[in-house]
Amino acid sequence: MFDTLSSKLQSAFRNLRGLGKISESNVTDSLREVRLALLDADVNFKVVRDFIDRVKNKSLGQEVTQSIQPGQQMIKIIHDELVELLGAENAGLNLARKPSCLMLVGLHGSGKTTSAGKLARFLQKQGRTPLLVAADVYRPAAMDQLATLGQQLELPVFVRQGETDVLKIARQALEFAEAQQRNTLIFDTAGRLQIDEPLVRELVRLRDLIQPDELLLVLDAATGQEAVNVATHFDQALNISGSILTRLDGDARGGAALSLRAVTHKPIKFAGVGEKLEDFEPFHPERMASRILGMGDVVSLVERAAEAVDIDEAKKLEEKMRKGQFSLEDFLDQLRQMKKIGSLESIVGMLPGGSEMLKSADMGKQEKEFRRMEGIICAMTLKERRTPQILNARRRIRIAKGSGVTVTEVNSLLNKFSQMQQMMKKFGKFQKKMSRMGAGMPGMMRRL
Repeated sequence: MFDTLSSKLQSAFRNLRGLGKISESNVTDSLREVRLALLDADVNFKVVRDFIDRVKNKSLGQEVTQSIQPGQQMIKIIHDELVELLGAENAGLNLARKPSCLMLVGLHGSGKTTSAGKLARFLQKQGRTPLLVAADVYRPAAMDQLATLGQQLELPVFVRQGETDVLKIARQALEFAEAQQRNTLIFDTAGRLQIDEPLVRELVRLRDLIQPDELLLVLDAATGQEAVNVATHFDQALNISGSILTRLDGDARGGAALSLRAVTHKPIKFAGVGEKLEDFEPFHPERMASRILGMGDVVSLVERAAEAVDIDEAKKLEEKMRKGQFSLEDFLDQLRQMKKIGSLESIVGMLPGGSEMLKSADMGKQEKEFRRMEGIICAMTLKERRTPQILNARRRIRIAKGSGVTVTEVNSLLNKFSQMQQMMKKFGKFQKKMSRMGAGMPGMMRRL
């Protein structure tokens, strides 16, 4: 996510940190690299110009704190301005009515249908009862895709194959939602390769009929500066309430995200960060700014982990570790839990300095190693996972053949696991000793 932009900005920051004092000449020189990095990321040139001017004025003004190194102060100003550029704070959904209606609009191929499914999952986890409405009457594949997403989510989808009147579909969907007690309707509308008058007129009629609580523009993050033109046209025609940026996990240079809010003055509400339904998160400007500047996003990482990890299971696992009863079956569960949080690259990227770590480490190789380990353990019987001591030479050969690896790789995994078990036993003994010492402290204090 924004790898190129992040790398170039961090390169510019290395020069900023070396500033001995802030003057108009060295500020101008230092900000030249920042400006070039933003332009190279396909950020709208007017947005870049205004951004650099604000940073420069603040750097030379009274807001500079004398007790902080000048370079560090400038980096803080850039961070704060970047947060402001992205929207200052997360803008949640306004779903006051019952039932609430959300209308997704955008160009063909921007990811509207997938985003509708992701948004439904997000709202479902918030305790709402969504209904997906297939309002794209020109692309039967969109209706089929939405129906498939509904099946995956175990949610109802209102589809009327063959019906070409969008307003009729909308009326029937509202009646269906009331009958089924669904409190949130998500309308997946038609798109075009480019904005045209028939599309806009149809969307305006649909908007006037359902009066959506949220009218969200879905934009592909890789669109670059063209995203600004698309957003401007849709906003002028429909008065959008916000936007959803898709494919932020790809090779997007970041221009759309950094330009969108500044031009439309409408918040980015969600970001699609992968192909899976769970790869969808509220857009937090401060967290995104920190990611772009290589400062990590630990808060989002913790939130992901909290969603993926079962607390009760984690407590049981902690107890097993303390007692030295951690098995290969538990290890397999941990590998799968980590996959739920996200790819190794995305996890490392959320850590402070993670982008620099990704340059030197081969995360792809490590991901393959984890998959290989998972395959080896899956080739074992339940008894073998729980008691790896019974794995003799014959069993190891069978496991190697079953998982498509060599016996050496099976042995390597078992040796590493044995070392891990020994470390956990030592740690468990250390914890017991510390708890006993802690229990005896009150008596010692009284004797003193």
